[in-house]
Amino acid sequence: MTGLATALRTLAVTAAAGLLAVTGAVVAPAPPASAAPEPKAPREFVALDSVDRTILQEMRYTTAHNFVGEPVDGYRQPLCILTRPAAEALHRAQLRLLARGYTLKVYDCYRPQRAVDHFVRWAKDLGDERMKGEFYPLVDKSRLFADGYIAEKSGHSRGSTVDLTIVRLPAVRTRAYVPGEELVECWAPKEERFPDNSVDMGTGYDCFDTRSHTDDPRIRGAQRANRQLLKGTLVAQGFVNLPEEWWHFTFRPEPFPDTFFDFPVARGAVAGH
Repeated sequence: MTGLATALRTLAVTAAAGLLAVTGAVVAPAPPASAAPEPKAPREFVALDSVDRTILQEMRYTTAHNFVGEPVDGYRQPLCILTRPAAEALHRAQLRLLARGYTLKVYDCYRPQRAVDHFVRWAKDLGDERMKGEFYPLVDKSRLFADGYIAEKSGHSRGSTVDLTIVRLPAVRTRAYVPGEELVECWAPKEERFPDNSVDMGTGYDCFDTRSHTDDPRIRGAQRANRQLLKGTLVAQGFVNLPEEWWHFTFRPEPFPDTFFDFPVARGAVAGH
């Protein structure tokens, strides 16, 4: 019986092959296995504009105007995503600034681990210095890890850290960066460096220089007052400033103090939250 079954199977295969030869039919290949779905954010994460639509968003890492010089991995849409407590704290800060004729503007919020990995790869490529003239004019690229400008983990990936500034109302639109345009040092006078509708903070955003330290003694007058306005407003709502970066604040207590997420920056990652 086993021999007969084998013979019948062989005959069936042979017949099918003959049919294909006669008709020219083509057997459709099996459909490819579907790609694994993108990870989604925990329900504790929200899009900032679902909590406050008045806060301006200029998400630098979706563009080429950043220290890498190209859009960064994981930033699918120019969208600020944060844990809900951090977003709600920003909303409270915004209400106080609006009453004084100002608005917050965010540059970066939640940052996926794949974006941090992109930064690390870029920092190890010592030949790529296309954005040095603006973002790290006085820093040797080989020193970026040792000097603390680049690290393999970022608090942003935990979801409660935000990079931001203050804009005087009514806000003037910031022009788009043109890749390849002449670069000006990020610590140059405001009227000379790349235009930003932010109040004058003494340096541009992501300036790898000690002048970016929140309390650098060289920052005086209106520039210092602007930094203190930003810091004071956010500290009152539970944020803690990173002393080396006037723009960097983390809401405490963090809902996820030990978790570094990697879902993409996209509205679908927080859909339904």
